[in-house]
Amino acid sequence: MLFTKMHGLGNAYVIFNQLEDDMRNQDFHKLAKDISDVNFGIGSDGIILICSSKTADFQMRIFNEDGSEAQNCGNGLRCVSKFLFDQKYATTPRFTIETLGGVVTVEVEQHHEQLVEYVTVDMGEPKLLKGMIPMVGDPFIAAINEPYSFGEATHHLTCVSMGNPHAIMFVDDVNAFPLEKIGPIIEHSSLFPERVNVGIVHVKNRQELDYRVWERGSGITMACGTGACAAVVAATLNELLDKYKPVTVHLPGGTLTVKWDEHGHVWKRGEATYICQGERDLNLQKNLGG
Repeated sequence: MLFTKMHGLGNAYVIFNQLEDDMRNQDFHKLAKDISDVNFGIGSDGIILICSSKTADFQMRIFNEDGSEAQNCGNGLRCVSKFLFDQKYATTPRFTIETLGGVVTVEVEQHHEQLVEYVTVDMGEPKLLKGMIPMVGDPFIAAINEPYSFGEATHHLTCVSMGNPHAIMFVDDVNAFPLEKIGPIIEHSSLFPERVNVGIVHVKNRQELDYRVWERGSGITMACGTGACAAVVAATLNELLDKYKPVTVHLPGGTLTVKWDEHGHVWKRGEATYICQGERDLNLQKNLGG
């Protein structure tokens, strides 16, 4: 199985090109866990399949490190967009990609070597109602800075779906907050029937914020594109950012630019980078006892 490993701000994925290779007989849930293992696999935050689509130019399927399938992935979208254009599957700078969370439009920017340097993704309109996240409670109201108890602690959550669910909290210092402890508690809380990504945000000024994330199915990662978008939406809803202006989002893996525009769409711009290409030999793994 030929693969390409890429990352968006340190959020790394092993990509399999289903436009060329037939992997229909694979158990993708198990494959994702095997591939993601840093000791016995390739090591990643999950795998991505690039497939043909009946509703868009291409389709992307994402499987997390724990084998669960995700609805969307902002960093993965940028990686896939770069791959498709650099490898000449996409013939125009603007094209569409189908995800479980819906169809998104992407636009690539090339540098002097004709390879993609930046990718801008129209992430669509955020979903704010509890029934759309989904989360327990009145399905027709939003959760904006609402207090919830998790054991002995209470945290104020603003919940947003960007094709996948996010619970956002505002803190004084994203590095001091015990995300590795609180993240899994909220992710697996009965409040979220499909689990949730947990993001912490420090607003530095009206157009800049720091962000860290505990990703559903993967744990703490270097970056999360949909989470960065959710953070900007949540901070805007709490009147901590200026409306309709680009926001610089600092993540452990780098920086994204996010804008929630006057038409209700969230736009995300950032880089995507190749790490390596290779071949995974299933027979060799079996011979080695894998």
